[in-house]
Amino acid sequence: MADKFMQTVLTPAVLEAEKHYYGKSYPSFDDAPKIDALRDQEIEFIESRDSFYMATITENEWPYVQHRGGPHGFVRVLGPHQIGFADYGGNRQMISVGSISKQDRVALFMMDYPQRQRVKILGHAKVFDAREHPDLVDKVAPPVGHGAKVERIFIIDILSYDWNCPKFITPRFTAEEINKVLTPLKARVAELEEELKATRSS
Repeated sequence: MADKFMQTVLTPAVLEAEKHYYGKSYPSFDDAPKIDALRDQEIEFIESRDSFYMATITENEWPYVQHRGGPHGFVRVLGPHQIGFADYGGNRQMISVGSISKQDRVALFMMDYPQRQRVKILGHAKVFDAREHPDLVDKVAPPVGHGAKVERIFIIDILSYDWNCPKFITPRFTAEEINKVLTPLKARVAELEEELKATRSS
């Protein structure tokens, strides 16, 4: 785990809850760095995602969670402390965009269901109008997308991250992942059927 993450989330109320249920609390993280930099391990994980969940805080102080998805690699690592992604037209509610304009703190939850891994990210987000920042569109938009027009660019300055326990993650697989396994099996079945057909006709 990255120390800054624990220093940030282990508030006095959290430590008190830990003591109540387990009789002790996590040690202090007073020596945590100001910001935790992404390592190669985190960069590889982030850039291989095809979806994630992002929490923001609304103007009236309610948490709001939204799903974001795209082709593998649609989240771009722009540096050891920064990631970005292109945003497209959706239901036009603009809840995340409006919330970030008032409170820039975000939390991201990135899942790898087949490998039972997850990374939590804390950061500060900014949203840029794609019409006003074509340079950011070129920088962040994935080389292979879904053909929709980029409307906004999200840039997130990372404060810290944490790898979470895999204990209760149920493995789930996308159609693409299943097809990778089934394709050679289907080819082998077709090959055996042809061999059987040839045997019967001889």
